[in-house]
Amino acid sequence: MAEYVYNPVQTVLPNQNVLLQDSIPCNRGYVLHRNGSGILTLRGCVNGTGCFARYQVTFNGNIAVPSDGTVGPISVSLAIDGEPIQTSKAIFTPAAVADNPPTDNNFGNVTSTAIITVPRGCCTTIAVENTSAGLTAADPAPAILVKNANLTVTRIA
Repeated sequence: MAEYVYNPVQTVLPNQNVLLQDSIPCNRGYVLHRNGSGILTLRGCVNGTGCFARYQVTFNGNIAVPSDGTVGPISVSLAIDGEPIQTSKAIFTPAAVADNPPTDNNFGNVTSTAIITVPRGCCTTIAVENTSAGLTAADPAPAILVKNANLTVTRIA
């Protein structure tokens, strides 16, 4: 198991990644990460005659609308090679925008999990992405605040 965290409040622009720091890095080389980056690489290292490596990836964190934003649904998703996994989308609709400076009042906790299969000898990148959309098609996608980000990667096969 490997764990990556980022506790301070960070602003994540639309379609951008949540930044992470090593907490419990993978010491076997199955999961690669550069501190301060939002991208992790999962390696398809297998034992014996296996055809793939399988990982369970779970994100948990608190999200909010910045004080200069508009109240509406906001979301994050796990992404594989830059493409959000729609079934991992975690949505929160706050009652109000966050205080300035942000306090815990208007943050909502979200969790997202996905099982990711990496073929033998291949690598796959994963990230947690701001997948929020505007209230209407004409509205721009909002930035979000993320606090206490936690991403765990567990090799399950």
